[in-house]
Parts: sequence; C-alpha cells; structure tokens
Amino acid sequence: MAKGNRRKIKLALQGGGSHGAFTWGVLDRLLADDRLEVEALVGTSAGAMNAAIVADGMIAGGPAAARRMLDAFWEGVADTFTMSPVQPTPFDLMFSPGNMDFSPAWRVADVLQRQFSPYELNPTNLNPLLDLIGRVVDFTRLRSAPGPSLFVCATNVLTGRLRVFERSEMSAAAVMASACVPLLHHAVEVEGQHYWDGGYCGNPPIFPVIYMGGTPDIVIVQLNPINIPEVPRDIRSIVDRMNTLAFNSSLMREMRMIRFVTDLIDQGQLPKEKHLRCFIHTIDAEVELAALNASSKLNASRGFLRHLRALGVERAEHFLATHFDAIGERSSTDIVGKFL
Repeated sequence: MAKGNRRKIKLALQGGGSHGAFTWGVLDRLLADDRLEVEALVGTSAGAMNAAIVADGMIAGGPAAARRMLDAFWEGVADTFTMSPVQPTPFDLMFSPGNMDFSPAWRVADVLQRQFSPYELNPTNLNPLLDLIGRVVDFTRLRSAPGPSLFVCATNVLTGRLRVFERSEMSAAAVMASACVPLLHHAVEVEGQHYWDGGYCGNPPIFPVIYMGGTPDIVIVQLNPINIPEVPRDIRSIVDRMNTLAFNSSLMREMRMIRFVTDLIDQGQLPKEKHLRCFIHTIDAEVELAALNASSKLNASRGFLRHLRALGVERAEHFLATHFDAIGERSSTDIVGKFL
C-alpha cells in the first residue's frame, strides 16, 4: 500500500518486566501490516525498551528492520537469562507457562529482595540489559535522524515527578531509568538526576502523544490487568496486585480526562480546531496475564518469552481483523467499560 494511504497510529506501550515479550508479538504483527504507519511511540519500562527499538529500527530500515531488531533484543534477553540461577523448574512448567512458584532460586531471591537493597546485593550495579539495549539500538542515530516521535518516561526519585525523555535526548541510560525497578537495580542517574521505573507516574503516560498533535488514534498495548479473578491471599500475590494497581492508576486517570475532554468536544463546548479528539484502541491479554504471578515477570526463559510473543501476535491479529476499520474514524475501546 502506498505510504500516503496508510492509516497512522500512535503506540502507547506499558511496562511489566518479561511480560513485555507480549508487546514484542503485538509490535511484530502491527509492523508487518503495510496498511499502518507508526507516527509516534510512548513507553515505560519494558515498553520503553520496545519503543526505543522500534523507533530506531524504523529509522534504520523501516518496519522490517524494526522487527529484526525486536527479535534480536528479546532473543538476547533469553540468552542472558540462561546464566541466571533463577529458572523455572519442570514442576513450574507442568502448572503454568511462566510462573516460577517451585523454583528454589526464585524463592531465595524473593526473600533477599525484601531484606537487602540492590546496593547491598549488587554493589557493582551489574545490569546485562544495559549492555544489550546499547548493542541493539544506535542511540546516536535515534537522536539525530528523522523518524517517528518517541517518548520514554521515568520517575525522579527525589522529587517524585515524571520525567519524559524525548527522542532528541534519548540514551541507553534514559531507557534503563524508565525500567529501573527499585528492589532490583540502583537508581539510574541521567544528567545529575536519579530515576526509578516510570510506571510509578505513568504506565505509560498518554499526554505526550496528545500534545504533539497529529493522528488521533492511540493504540495502548496493555500488560497490567485491570481485573483479576479472585482476591489475593498470599503475600506475593498481594504485593503484586498492589503494584499493578499503582502502575495502572495514572493510565486510568488519563483515560478519565480523555473521556471528559471528548464529551466536551462532542457537546460543542470545546472547539475541535484547538483540541485533539482522541480515538482509543487497546490490545491486551488480560485473562492470560492475570493468571501469571509476580515471579513470571522475572522469567525470561526462551520458551516463556516466545509463548508471550505468540500470544501478542494472536491478539494483534484479532485487533486488526476486528477493529482496523475503526482507525481514523472512532475509538474501538469503550473507555468507560474498560478503564472507569
């Protein structure tokens, strides 16, 4: 399809540890569709990594290059994980595609993380993902060459404020700041400021892709389930649900504001010429991801990552088959029913 006839979308990518491999699959399918053009990306944590890779890939060689780079990154994550003592056991694989409830190393690591800080457990601040993202993404090219808009968010540790890094200021450190889980990694320093995971303030923030103008269509790739099937009762499940609620709260507030502004535009109380009427679309696997617990977010085994990738491809295929015609015309997601 000619570029001028493509339907433009903006991608908003949530974070969620290794569950970001679901987004890998979603992106692979969307990028393979020549009816679509990615105008902008905003991401947090694993979503920030996926967003930076896609943006740089689009600059380097278009959608095909972006897909190859996503493959290289996530296969690299799996390669790195083979060196970790935290691995799923055969018993884990019998009961779940990703949980590591029977892994002795996971249980030890979980206890240690609650007793010691990463400054004590990892005093040299080793982080293989920093080297990996630096090998996959050419940040000099990403900052300077024409390409889709890119926004990555992190949380300032001292002020609690959201920091949004734009493409012109993107670096490996900025991406890792967005993905800095406080119990696992040292705070990441960027330009003299220290940052933790952006999910505390925006997972992901939607406002950057609204303020930039352009297409009204925002596709949210959601990793953190809003609904869960039962009340958590063990400590790990309780903590995981607390984190999920915290990381979804900012997105739900923005959805409430988008709905409010949309209603004012439709009622004629705000001029359409000055305010972007957003069309919201979502791709998720809420039932499947809700069945996975906190341990699965640290499971980067090749089999699990490829399982999530396949699930992402399937859900993106369903979205395109069901809602492609809505792009550019209307929201395919009921904001009230989904988020409010």
